Amino acid sequence: MAKKKSKLAARAAELEAAVVGLFAGTAPAKPKKKKRKAKKAKVVKAAKKTVKKAKKAKKAAKKAVKKAKKKAKKR
Repeated sequence: MAKKKSKLAARAAELEAAVVGLFAGTAPAKPKKKKRKAKKAKVVKAAKKTVKKAKKAKKAAKKAVKKAKKKAKKR
C-alpha cells in the first residue's frame, strides 16, 4: 500500500500543479471529494448486539428459574 501524503505535501503538489497550469494554460483539475464514512452501520450493529445480549440474559434467567423449581420439586 502506498504511503499517504501528508496534508502539507498534498497541498504543495496541488499549488505546484496550479502554477504550472497557469503557465501552460490548462484547466485546473477538479478537487477530489472526501468520502464519507458509514457511521450508521456501526450504531445499528452495536444496538443489535445489545439486544442480543439482553435476550441471552433473559433466556439464562429463565433457565435458572426452571432449574431451581426442578430442584425444589425433587426435595
